[in-house]
Amino acid sequence: MITFKPKIFKMGNIIRWGIAGPGKIAHKFAQDLKKVSGGKLTAVGSRSLDRAKSFALEYGAAHAYDSYEALFKSDEIDVVYIATLHISHVELSLLAIKNRKHVLCEKPASINKTELLEVVNAAKEQGVFYMEALWSRFNPAIKKVKELVDAKEIGTVNYLKADFAFYGLDRAEDGRLLNANLAGGSLLDIGIYPIFLSYLILGKPNEILARSKFHTTGVEIQTAMIFDYENAQAILYSGNSTNAECKAEIAGSKGSLFLPGRWHEAQGYQLEHNDNVIETALPTIGNGYTYEIEEVHQCLNSGKIESELWSHQNSIDLMELLDIVRAKAGITFPFEQ
Repeated sequence: MITFKPKIFKMGNIIRWGIAGPGKIAHKFAQDLKKVSGGKLTAVGSRSLDRAKSFALEYGAAHAYDSYEALFKSDEIDVVYIATLHISHVELSLLAIKNRKHVLCEKPASINKTELLEVVNAAKEQGVFYMEALWSRFNPAIKKVKELVDAKEIGTVNYLKADFAFYGLDRAEDGRLLNANLAGGSLLDIGIYPIFLSYLILGKPNEILARSKFHTTGVEIQTAMIFDYENAQAILYSGNSTNAECKAEIAGSKGSLFLPGRWHEAQGYQLEHNDNVIETALPTIGNGYTYEIEEVHQCLNSGKIESELWSHQNSIDLMELLDIVRAKAGITFPFEQ
């Protein structure tokens, strides 16, 4: 087995980005990339050349390709942001890695842990950077809350509550949200966020309880979870059948921390001690993707193939937790049977 040494970017070099999949989230990412120094969008790939050209024109990218493979083979990019549907993340990540492109892949990084291990091993073998785009890990408010928890500012954490839901039953049944063949449902799309927060604050639980409700198309549309730890419990929820507050609470023996809705993109936090509430504003730059972009730049400039804030193992652990929830709640997809 040949293992390649990672490419180190010299200080001052511009990191050239490609985007695979010019959809809604890619637009937000491209907008934020313009706000980050040290990188620029140089190429876009899509199955539709017209879409790729339109996106490239809007954001000043010099190159547009009519396939993802052409994008990954291009000498015009150093790193690619994969913003396609869940079910394509593994295939495209592996193809990009094969062509020795660094990868930032939208969450979830895969459909299951086994797939993700294949991607991570491929990235290590090729010596390229790979990270799941779990942008909330780099949100300033969430980073600060994690620091306060680690510093025992609220004592020992015994309880965590986080939800994320929006109404989506009015969407097309062949679209990504309600289509089981596209790995639809709430869990992989948004349930990943409450699970991430519990994992970030409390680690991996000793036991998981989970129950789901299902749509007529077969996709899960409500999932309630209890993560049971030795001295703590986390109550988590995701759904597409109603809206929700999308707030998070972390309660300890000396106080509590609150992330207001929508907590996964929080613009600040609240710290409560003895009924005394201190509110701190930490507004994000742009759409909030700037921080994960900066993390990628820092890693590439340092010759790292993974982030210390959201490592390969972190993504593997998170996917393992999602696998367990799915098994407990009976969430499967047709292509897995």
